Amino acid sequence: MTLSAVVFDIGGVLVDWKPHLAWSPELGEQGAREFMDRIGFAARNLRGDGGATFAEMAAELDDPEDARLLAAYPSLYVRTVRDAVPGTWAVLDELQAAGVATHAITNWSAETWPEGLKAHPRLAEVFGTLVVSGREGMVKPDPRIFRLLCDRAGLAPEACVFVDDGLHNVEGARAVGMDGIHFSTAEAFRAALVERGLL
Repeated sequence: MTLSAVVFDIGGVLVDWKPHLAWSPELGEQGAREFMDRIGFAARNLRGDGGATFAEMAAELDDPEDARLLAAYPSLYVRTVRDAVPGTWAVLDELQAAGVATHAITNWSAETWPEGLKAHPRLAEVFGTLVVSGREGMVKPDPRIFRLLCDRAGLAPEACVFVDDGLHNVEGARAVGMDGIHFSTAEAFRAALVERGLL
């Protein structure tokens, strides 16, 4: 089957996410990173991507100050995603100008997604089909989330190439029949698309 659609991850591909920036104005960069390590932020954030709220997760913490800091994360979130990944938006625009369908699957909390849109409002309108994990209660690389995108977009997995900065997510897409590109730079991504005849 001919490839006809590109499915984007967002964080690490289009948007540069630096979660420590939520707390670094208050704690300093080192203090913010120490806080994140202390509470196991990466695992908790993934739970948020799956639908848990940060208030719920904050209530699990014994230290009241750590709980306060984590509960505040959604209100501080816009600080963490101010910057775009260099060059990738231009590749997205080039794909759309060439008539290639563009969609997205992102592991992103339903609470912080509206805050991310404040920094990058185009995310709300640029994709044909957009799947936000926190709204669906499933996260990449769960095969169900890739199938959900295909169902909503009316596409066979074999018609899609998926790009993500996480190799485990790329492998998840491949497992359901999609082609996959492990993102490193916009230049390498564009070259991979040219190789596939999409640009």
